Amino acid sequence: MFPKEFLWGGAVAANQCEGAWNEAGKKESICDHLTAGSINKNRKFTSKILSEVNYPSHEAVEFYHHYKEDIALFAEMGFKVFRLSIAWSRIFPNGDDFLPNEEGLQFYDDVFDECKKYGIEPLVTLSHFEIPYNLVKEYQGFTNRKVVIFFERYAKTVFERYKDKVKYWLTFNEINFGTMPMGNLEVLGILHQEDEEIANPLDNIQVRFQALHNVFLASARAVKVAHEINPDFKVGCMIAHITMYPLTCRPEDLLLQQELDNIINNFCADVQVRGVYPYYIEDYFKKNNIDITFEEDDERILKEGCVDFYSFSYYMSNCITTEEGHETTLGNLLGGVKNPYLQASEWGWQIDPKGLRYTLNKIYDRYKIPLFIVENGLGAVDEIDDNGCINDDYRISYLKSHIVEMNKAIENNVDLFGYTMWSAIDLVSSGTGEMKKRYGFIYIDKDDNGNGTLKRTKKKSFNWYKKVIGTNGNELE
Repeated sequence: MFPKEFLWGGAVAANQCEGAWNEAGKKESICDHLTAGSINKNRKFTSKILSEVNYPSHEAVEFYHHYKEDIALFAEMGFKVFRLSIAWSRIFPNGDDFLPNEEGLQFYDDVFDECKKYGIEPLVTLSHFEIPYNLVKEYQGFTNRKVVIFFERYAKTVFERYKDKVKYWLTFNEINFGTMPMGNLEVLGILHQEDEEIANPLDNIQVRFQALHNVFLASARAVKVAHEINPDFKVGCMIAHITMYPLTCRPEDLLLQQELDNIINNFCADVQVRGVYPYYIEDYFKKNNIDITFEEDDERILKEGCVDFYSFSYYMSNCITTEEGHETTLGNLLGGVKNPYLQASEWGWQIDPKGLRYTLNKIYDRYKIPLFIVENGLGAVDEIDDNGCINDDYRISYLKSHIVEMNKAIENNVDLFGYTMWSAIDLVSSGTGEMKKRYGFIYIDKDDNGNGTLKRTKKKSFNWYKKVIGTNGNELE
């Protein structure tokens, strides 16, 4: 049984839904320089905004101008919580500004007030792949420790402004992508060359892990100041959990799976939850000639800035093997070897509900702190039929099977206190920049070329999820 106060809801990110990319004092973020892509074409970062190029975040689905309508629909579904992110460059347009942008602060005041009107608890991410472009251009992002201070200033500003409106916070979205080359730009703010594909960038592993160390410091400093401003604040980490299985029972496969699981899934959380670098990372650093510079107070800062809860995204699982020649599959920015026992989505993401229960058990056993699933969903092509309906039974089936496994984990005494499905409404896909890869309960009339009225239409899953929330997960049919 789900706890009585379980937080059911949905999630979005500012760069994928807000639009209004240069309105009301906001300046460019890194997302505003990302072109559209597809399953066969990587998104590209352009150093200049080109008039003939489609940048999906510029309009997105115009949540900035439709937030009242959208939040009313979330309330109709019965949302207890709404996960969203603040666009850093809407608050500090250049990132290094001394004073914040009042128009940006007021926008989120209005959003949070609208949530409060319906009794919806906001869950707010401070940095969701939207570092101000100026910090990349002038400072090379978190390679420069000055950016740690800029982030703390930003965090302190919003904590103080919304201390009576927001209780739940996340510092960095999917921070563990910083352990991989693809995390250079979106997590760390590193751009080695202009006009490059973000999924296949140039990479300097020493620079990347030093920047990640600085992100850990920024997160820890934010957690500490949050607790000083409001002791009731709950601040979490956010990990993209890439659940992995050894493909075979060969010991080599098991050892490789363990090594990758530690580096990709466990390392960042070990630092953010426990406040220290884990033992196994020393060997990884030695093998890769990585030497992290710790300044005098770094160990103390990390220890003082441990998070209160662990949040994560879970979409799929994959397999790991030392053998070559096996069929591969795609995933949430990271693919793997195909699991012969699983089906996959149209985008090649393997569907594995039991993997979610395995993951919940693993994480809770490791950390013994409350857990929150902040992203879980199915990207698919949704079409309106002749009656004006969107019958997304495939999405209902996906979500139902995962909620069943969540319930089993709770029955096993895992402390899971919330679930925000990705995504509350259709929005721009982060990985491909597409609109046709839809996740929401609410259909947005817009195509990959930017055409459409932006009209909101409820999908079949809308009323299904409304019943799920209304029965606290007891009725899933």
